[in-house]
Amino acid sequence: MSRPSAWHRTALDRIPGGRDGRRMLVVSIIDKTGTGLWAGCTALYFTYVSGLSLAQVGLLMTVSGGVGIAGAPLAGLLADRFPLVRVIVATQLMRGAGLLALLTTDHFLLLTLYSALGALPDRAGSVLIKLYAARQAGPDRVRYQAIQRTTVNLGWSLGGVGAAAALASGSDRAYTYLLAGNVVSYLIVAVLTLRCAEPPAPTRVAAAGDTPRPKPTGPWRDRAFLGYTATDGVLFLHDTILQVAVPLWIVHATAAPVGLAPLLLVLNTVLVVLFQVPLARFGATTRAARRLLVPLSGLFVTGTLALAASATGGSAFAITALAVAVAALTFAEIIHTTSSWELSVALSPADAQGAYLGFHGLAQSTQRFAGPLLVTGVMTAGPLAWPLLGLALVAAGAAQHRLIRHRVEQPTPPPLSVTTVTVSER
Repeated sequence: MSRPSAWHRTALDRIPGGRDGRRMLVVSIIDKTGTGLWAGCTALYFTYVSGLSLAQVGLLMTVSGGVGIAGAPLAGLLADRFPLVRVIVATQLMRGAGLLALLTTDHFLLLTLYSALGALPDRAGSVLIKLYAARQAGPDRVRYQAIQRTTVNLGWSLGGVGAAAALASGSDRAYTYLLAGNVVSYLIVAVLTLRCAEPPAPTRVAAAGDTPRPKPTGPWRDRAFLGYTATDGVLFLHDTILQVAVPLWIVHATAAPVGLAPLLLVLNTVLVVLFQVPLARFGATTRAARRLLVPLSGLFVTGTLALAASATGGSAFAITALAVAVAALTFAEIIHTTSSWELSVALSPADAQGAYLGFHGLAQSTQRFAGPLLVTGVMTAGPLAWPLLGLALVAAGAAQHRLIRHRVEQPTPPPLSVTTVTVSER
């Protein structure tokens, strides 16, 4: 009995952030399991339960996505002014309330309003978890974020399996049960989050010889951070390509069977679960995270060339090319998220960390809003447009690599930590 217990303690000790960090990982997996129950059937709920037309569903999701863009910067500003754990709990309860409100009406305008209000705290979630990781895990924040992302993928998978089982019944009431299940998950995670201690406030102490940085005036006036966020929004397109473009490309441009789409999604999830944590060590420092932008460009080129090639051959060739494309773009996803985690935190001044990370959250939110329109335009233009998109992604990576050079090459201050770090301790 003693050996399993010792192994169990060793495994837990390898997770950064201590007991509260582990609790937040449990929160993440429950949260995403509930989200996985609902996310895949959202449009179907509005169609079969609420009775909306296809055009109304599209407009509702567009409006809520647009409003949700503001969630990330709002969350960052609040996290700089109020206890972080309380802000996280508030967003969890708001997400649950927004979903619960959908059960009270079938009116299009009210459903749009409730969806838009629910999108604000929903988009805030990733920013708040990043802030929690930065403050709780300190110098091990990249590894913690990698572990957290692995648990998120596991949660999504569990939720997706549960949703598929419920929808197999063929009853319209299954959609209501899945929505209610997600609401319950928010209540559970709110209770668990309240048990987490408030992480230490971010502080940095300059070592001897470090060049002190000027007091920040906010991300909107920080030209380097503005450029970094803009280029990161472009690099986040891997998400829309994998989630939106690949399934549509299979159906409209290749000889591959339609059933390949969910299998490629499984391939994406498996690769993230297997490699996100091991590859996180290559972005554990700010300079290392910047260097990852070089192989990222190669992966984007490989993935987009493979997508173009998939439209030029028979079924077997298309399947092979699509598998190569998804594998390359998944590793691009893994490498970019690792780089983005570290760089967004490292480039944020300690006394305005919430505002900066909230502003950086606009990169992913805006991409989710505008990305589908861009990639559908690329597909309409034909196979040769994919390599052109790949070159655009390479240009964005090169621009980011150059934009942040002066920040990365400055003497690096001590990492965020729980206690003050002196020169002798380094």
